[in-house]
Amino acid sequence: MNFLDFEQPIAQLYTQLDLLNESEGREHVTTQEKIRSLEFEIREKQREIYSNLTVWQRIQVSRHQDRPYSLFYIEYICDKFIELYGDRNFKDDKAIVGGLGSIDGKTYMIIGHQKGNNTKMRQYRNFGMPNPEGYRKALRLMKLAEKFNKPIITLIDTPGAFPGEEAEQRGQGEAIARNLMQMAALKVPVLCIVIGEGASGGALGIGVGDKLLMLENTWYSVISPESCSSILWRSWDFKEKAAEALKPTAQDLLKFKIIDGIVKEPVGGAHSAPEEMAKTLKRTIIKNIAELEELSAAERINLRIEKFSGMGVYETSGEKEA
Repeated sequence: MNFLDFEQPIAQLYTQLDLLNESEGREHVTTQEKIRSLEFEIREKQREIYSNLTVWQRIQVSRHQDRPYSLFYIEYICDKFIELYGDRNFKDDKAIVGGLGSIDGKTYMIIGHQKGNNTKMRQYRNFGMPNPEGYRKALRLMKLAEKFNKPIITLIDTPGAFPGEEAEQRGQGEAIARNLMQMAALKVPVLCIVIGEGASGGALGIGVGDKLLMLENTWYSVISPESCSSILWRSWDFKEKAAEALKPTAQDLLKFKIIDGIVKEPVGGAHSAPEEMAKTLKRTIIKNIAELEELSAAERINLRIEKFSGMGVYETSGEKEA
């Protein structure tokens, strides 16, 4: 297992547990009792630490290298999954995965960012940063789902859309903007879930839906704390201060009515019990899609537009005299 800096007390307990497991053959009864006691102590320490996380610590958890990504959830939740590829215009973007998945016999179109679990796969997936063709692929799959009346699930986990020159040349901004416009009017239920990082337009490009949920230790913001710090202070040294000011956590955004709910993670974060997290996510998907399907397409679209139109605070000035 890999541990973050603030998880070191937990890491030390795991080291003791490993040593006890190695010596289990000797003094069997006594060792078993010690193992159970240590496992209980680990759970309590996790509960203590994770009940008092700072904003920056939650952001670190959302980026944990052992945290499950979209393909893990898809493979665990779906009885069967058929991945679909390409935008039919340029190429297949590996930073976005999508296809038809069967969950308890019901078919969904599932689309998500994919980062990769090691250095080679992270490069292959472009670290979860889509190019324009990724968003165009996502939109193609959404329109396909609409054609065959299949609910759409999007799993958001990206540090942002790819900022390279070639992405701009192929129309990064236009691709994201088109997705926002088209997703607002989709006739099928759309459920969006932030499973890790939700940065800027890269996240919003597949984030317009009837409901937006966030896992407990995730973040969603117009800019990352590091980038915000570098703009305001010309240095990344103030990233923790920027994180507090941005208020990007699920707890903050629920208060601001930006999101519709928080999906609780296992004690110790999703990375500590991926299968348990997947089971929770599966129940969440089934429940929320069932609720959305009780509404007509016209009702869903009107509520969706009202939801996003009502975000933010603004004032209107009086008309100027001629």
